[in-house]
Amino acid sequence: PPPAYVYDGDRGEDHRMQPDVASYTDDSLSSLRLHTKGRIIREPPSSGSLESTKSLDVEKGLEMRKWVLSGILASEEAYLSHLEALLLPMKPLKAAATTSQPMLTLQQIETIFFKVPELHEIHKDFYDGLLPRVQQWSHHQCVGDLFQKLASQLGVYRAFVDNYKVAVETAEKCCQANSQFAEISEVSFKGTYIILSKQTLLYKPVDRVTRSTLVLHDLLKHTPSSHPDHPLLQDALRISQNFLSSINEEITPRRQSMTVKKGENRQLLRDQFMVELVEGARKLRHVFLFTDLLLCAKLKKQTGGQKHSSFQSCFFFLSHNCDPWFLSLPTIDESESSPVSQIPEEEIDAMKVKISQIKNEIQREKVDKWIKYSSERKKLCEQESLLLLISPCMAFRVSNRNGKGYTFLISSDYEREEWREIIREQQKKCFKSFSLTSLELQMLTNSCVKLQTVHNVPLTINKEDDESMGLYGFLNVIVHSATGLKQSLNLYCTLEVDSFGYFVNKAKTRVYRDTTEPNWNEEFEIELEGSQTLRLLCYSKVKQCRDDGENMDRIMAKGQIQLDPPSLQGKDWQRTVISMNGIEVKLSMRFTSREFSLKRMPSRKQSGVFGVKIGAVTKREHSKVPLIVRQCVEEIERRGMEELGIYRVSGVATDIQALKAAFDANNKDVSVMMSEMDVNAIAGTLKLYFRELPEPLFTDELYANFTEGIALSDSVAKESCMLNLLLSLPEPNLLTFLFLLDHLKRVAENESVNKMSFHNLATVFGPTLLRPSEKDSKIPANPTQPISMSDSWSLEVMSQVQILLYFLQLEAIPTPDSKRQSMLFSTEV
Repeated sequence: PPPAYVYDGDRGEDHRMQPDVASYTDDSLSSLRLHTKGRIIREPPSSGSLESTKSLDVEKGLEMRKWVLSGILASEEAYLSHLEALLLPMKPLKAAATTSQPMLTLQQIETIFFKVPELHEIHKDFYDGLLPRVQQWSHHQCVGDLFQKLASQLGVYRAFVDNYKVAVETAEKCCQANSQFAEISEVSFKGTYIILSKQTLLYKPVDRVTRSTLVLHDLLKHTPSSHPDHPLLQDALRISQNFLSSINEEITPRRQSMTVKKGENRQLLRDQFMVELVEGARKLRHVFLFTDLLLCAKLKKQTGGQKHSSFQSCFFFLSHNCDPWFLSLPTIDESESSPVSQIPEEEIDAMKVKISQIKNEIQREKVDKWIKYSSERKKLCEQESLLLLISPCMAFRVSNRNGKGYTFLISSDYEREEWREIIREQQKKCFKSFSLTSLELQMLTNSCVKLQTVHNVPLTINKEDDESMGLYGFLNVIVHSATGLKQSLNLYCTLEVDSFGYFVNKAKTRVYRDTTEPNWNEEFEIELEGSQTLRLLCYSKVKQCRDDGENMDRIMAKGQIQLDPPSLQGKDWQRTVISMNGIEVKLSMRFTSREFSLKRMPSRKQSGVFGVKIGAVTKREHSKVPLIVRQCVEEIERRGMEELGIYRVSGVATDIQALKAAFDANNKDVSVMMSEMDVNAIAGTLKLYFRELPEPLFTDELYANFTEGIALSDSVAKESCMLNLLLSLPEPNLLTFLFLLDHLKRVAENESVNKMSFHNLATVFGPTLLRPSEKDSKIPANPTQPISMSDSWSLEVMSQVQILLYFLQLEAIPTPDSKRQSMLFSTEV
């Protein structure tokens, strides 16, 4: 165990013996040097080096230490400037306090500025000690003693936080009593963290501990365990975490629990897990529809090895002519209501990353002791339950005869329509009046569970060991045509697949107007994440839309097919027909597993543009950005900036292939072709060009560095690292990316119309621009472990999305020198 740590809160003196921090040398490591443009150059290892792969991994980690420390230096400098600005008026205020007309008393000054001079001194010493070590950087440079000393002085922060409430109250009173002090406060402290602001006064100093804790995590991650810094950083991290824990316990208010009405709950027709909105809060419920009532039950936490949930009744609806104490079989409420607030896609994606990480850990730990394995399964259950809670956003509203309404959230329009159909059917029937006690209702639901006639919560823990894990990869679907319509309609189709335990809408065809035989012939590429079912819905387009933004289009037909792995394994297209309510829709499908979808195939025809290195294309064209990129962007900006779902909605496959052939053949009429095509086909052509590059735009060489950089916790270190890496790209890649980045930012400016946020654009383009070539893929060639394969892929994809999202959210990308600046802003592209 680490030795006891003793410090004096006021003096901040470390009473421990300082360990030996002599220069760290390790001749087994190959050296690294940083090129002036930021590119990492690896020198050949010495003859006495370790096995090369391991050595390079250690080198990369040691190089990342410098990025992390550069970030903390920059943030420390900014923090010191805040403290200095804050201390600036303290001296004249003290001087005035001894005169006949003091602005504040010495006691008031001491209270407001309590411990601020000490904080400045602590961080000035830390900064002055760290700066020369980073300036004279080498891989064996030690900094752990500085962080350990900083951690030992947290007692000053303890005193600062304890005085916080009194300091704020004193400052407020002084501002109210003395207008001159209020003016000084407004001018002198503007942009700093004191006077009348709870967030600023408390947050800035504690933020330093938070930031230091994050940086310590990053430093430890990239510090070899044999490095002298490692135990010192561990000790500093332990002290910082303990301090933050004690602070959080004191300043975090307790959450108020919310309760819902308890009620009661017959032949079971349907059940499903839904999210209920209760006073604005999301609650995961199990909803049962019996022949004469609908029951909503709360879920009790699972215990031990139980696989089936237990329930507690919340409320229920009973049959016609019921006792006035009971509620009737629900009516479906399709009236206008307030829109449902949606959880940001960033949060949902972050939750999926956590789930993938835990699944990976479970796969690794299956052969180990049950204790660890069981712990990870519990974490997985919690995260998957949370995902089920936050992901649905489609309202399903029901109400009783008295008008009391209940709102459920469902992720699938297919499922919502099924519930509506079966409830309408039951409402046509007549049932005898009856009543049930709470005990009888509980027995009814319990019998369903014991007989296993209801669904389990769609969690990994509830799946049988031999149950199919579903398909992971990409499903190309061509929606050909529909027949069997009785009248001319404005018809379109949507496609849903199951993913992470629930169904999501993945694609939508264009509206085919005034016809009984629509011919869409549209191809879509749908990512499958453990998917087993494909659903199709046909809608009749309605002109108006509800005020709450919800779709009013009428569902004409719906159907589904199981995704059978054996029949989809071949490379050929599989044709199928989905029959539904007299309407038949013809489809073609082709599945590509993930290990094959990773391949970037160089073109054999180097005279074209698709599948040809970007540098070769720009050299041949004497341009800075490939012509295909410029022409597609120009056409989209001319007439596609307000197109709903631009870049997300797939274009017609035949149009995309025609444009690809025209660009490869250097067809002079390509501009005319584009002007006559649907803008989504042009967007699809641009995406296809980047997807078929033999090497990603961000290059194979720097891909690992980008994924390391985006994982840094400290924002300043992350920005320094990511910008240096970006500017290390080859010139054609860099200029093409900056050209595309500016375009995507302009697309996002029209988000209110086209619904394409930064995150949506990053989701579409991230994997396309970053997915490494096959030789650099982390996905195993032998897909014998479905969980490991699928979730390591998911982690990679999420990382690729986050990298592009980071650059989209940067306000500007600075350039390191005038030469590169002249290239970036040259009008000749």
